[in-house]
Amino acid sequence: MAKIIINQDRCKGCFLCVNFCPKGLIKKSVKLNKQGLNFAEFSRRGNLNKGGIPPKAGDLTDCIGCMQCVVICPDCCIEVDK
Repeated sequence: MAKIIINQDRCKGCFLCVNFCPKGLIKKSVKLNKQGLNFAEFSRRGNLNKGGIPPKAGDLTDCIGCMQCVVICPDCCIEVDK
């Protein structure tokens, strides 16, 4: 199981990683970084189930380590720890 590590202070909030994550494990944070921007953050809750219902606690989707977020990030803010 892999884990996404995002440097929140370097993130400029383009959210390309949010759009490219096949498991939907990256989301827009409601918090602001030092630049005053919303940043991307890792979320263990994956894509919504059918009908738009979030997965149950035992039904969490984990990062598969595909590294699409790492490749798409223009500011090199993301690492994948395997």
